[in-house]
Amino acid sequence: MSVRNLRIGIPSKGRLSEQAGELLIQAGLHFRRQERSLFARVSEMPVDITFLRTDDIPVLCAEGAIDMGITGSDLVTEAGVDVISRLELGVGRCRLTVCVPENSPAQSPRDLAGSRIATSFCRITGEYFARHQSPVRLVPLSGSVEVMIALGVADAIVDLVETGSTLAANQLRILDQIGSYQTVLIQNRQCQFGELADRVVRRLEGVVIARGYSLLEFNIPRVKLTQAEQIAPGFNSPTINSCEDPAWCAVQVMVRRKDVIEVMERLEAIGASAILEMPITNCRL
Repeated sequence: MSVRNLRIGIPSKGRLSEQAGELLIQAGLHFRRQERSLFARVSEMPVDITFLRTDDIPVLCAEGAIDMGITGSDLVTEAGVDVISRLELGVGRCRLTVCVPENSPAQSPRDLAGSRIATSFCRITGEYFARHQSPVRLVPLSGSVEVMIALGVADAIVDLVETGSTLAANQLRILDQIGSYQTVLIQNRQCQFGELADRVVRRLEGVVIARGYSLLEFNIPRVKLTQAEQIAPGFNSPTINSCEDPAWCAVQVMVRRKDVIEVMERLEAIGASAILEMPITNCRL
């Protein structure tokens, strides 16, 4: 570590650590972490990976200890630090919500005035209730807060929700949603590796975009090509090749992954055949 390289901080453990490492490797930033090591060197670029506590990454990035970091946008907001959000990474999506017991009469934030609110997000929660002119007493906790109402520690909680199954198990319901968050790539405002940081962003962007698309290949009678292009126009335009049978052509087209099944059905309905979905692992658009 004697030579100062671009430093990227990623979570040292947990699901987000695995996701961040996978993203970096798919983007061509290959590294190998030695057991319990805090640093790893990227083999192809002058980049060092630093393994940190997830909620420390926003502060360390703002202070310049690392140049870039992968963490949750909820933690960036909670830290209240001045960093640049370079890229949304499309993973770790969640909602920060106000939750109350299922039998609670509360229908709005103002109904919780004077209540005890257990949360790990004291800054966000305090600002939220201040906006709603509802004074509350915050009970700062780390880790799971869902059981705090049952334990008599709080009257309501503010916590992250993904599926809602944990809330149902604890007989809680969502009163209001404070915000939506996901994993982001952040950057220090005084980063001295501008060009290299841009290369990292572009590489990660290629992976993130690719994960949202599939490559669809199909054969279509040439007389139906115009209809097929209306169904699947592609990113700019489809790639069209002639088949040995001049009455047919082969088409390659990018389709948003969430729309693939519907597009395949519509293409089949107009006479397309040999319709194949192919994964895209990286791209430049």
